Amino acid sequence: MHIAILALDGLFDTGLAVTLDTLRAANGLAARTMGGSPRFDVSTVGVRKRVRSGHGFAIPVEPVTPDLKPDWVIVPALAATTPELLLPALERADVKDAVRQLQKWRAQGVSIGASCIGTFLLAEAGLLDHRQATSTWSLAPLFRQRYPHVLLDESRMLVPTDIGVTAGAAMGHLDLALWLVRKSSPELAALVSRFLLADIRTSQAPYIIPNHLAQADPLIQRFERWARDHLKEGFSLQHAANALATSTRSLQRRCQEVLGKSPLAYFQDLRVERAQSLLHGSGLDLGAIAAEVGYEDGATLRTLLRQRLGRGVRDLRAGLR
Repeated sequence: MHIAILALDGLFDTGLAVTLDTLRAANGLAARTMGGSPRFDVSTVGVRKRVRSGHGFAIPVEPVTPDLKPDWVIVPALAATTPELLLPALERADVKDAVRQLQKWRAQGVSIGASCIGTFLLAEAGLLDHRQATSTWSLAPLFRQRYPHVLLDESRMLVPTDIGVTAGAAMGHLDLALWLVRKSSPELAALVSRFLLADIRTSQAPYIIPNHLAQADPLIQRFERWARDHLKEGFSLQHAANALATSTRSLQRRCQEVLGKSPLAYFQDLRVERAQSLLHGSGLDLGAIAAEVGYEDGATLRTLLRQRLGRGVRDLRAGLR
């Protein structure tokens, strides 16, 4: 399998390194322990002759030529972690050239994958329109507003589709690389995971910080503050809207546009976050914690935590993600 990694100026150093190291580890382990030749022919390519990483290191790249047609192209993230940094980066000439190149490769049948902010380039190219995708959870509000035709679910770690795959925030580069190895050999992927001490993750949900997402919109910020003060109460959309001096329809619409979920779902996110905090840092039993976040009994909270976080109460108390 020929994998071309498309490197751009200012990329996230760790994203590139972990992708290269995971694929190299897979090749080495396949040769040493499974009696096979290297599974992955990996090259780093660029739309410019000179590329520097986010930390300023020179990255040797091969030029993109008309006859270059890999099986997969991987787009590492740019090290632009805020809207103020990312939006100007997306307007750069080299980024626009990369977007056009991605469109050409896809038209030729090349599969394309990206992690974290790299997913923005796939969306810029229109490759994710009307398809499910994930991205870095921290910029999900911006992604959702900029690309309304993408079916974004930032709670997922990996989303394969017919055009390739998208992966989640920062270390999602590792998940994407392991996913590619798994497509070649599940046995090899398990071996690489053990050597790298890399657990297989299916969800970003345990890592999402609701307060960070709320900063993307003034109404959502006010709703978050109100919700935190009323976690012990049963949720009422009408009461929330009245307190915020808005209509229920406006609150529902804004939550959907910014957060991709209903006000009730976000309210439950805050309950889960508060329950996690109490499980880690208090001596309260589960029933008392349930009462603190507005549930009548511990069993209901236990079910919700497992559904949302994929972990049981015992693991959460131990601080496991």
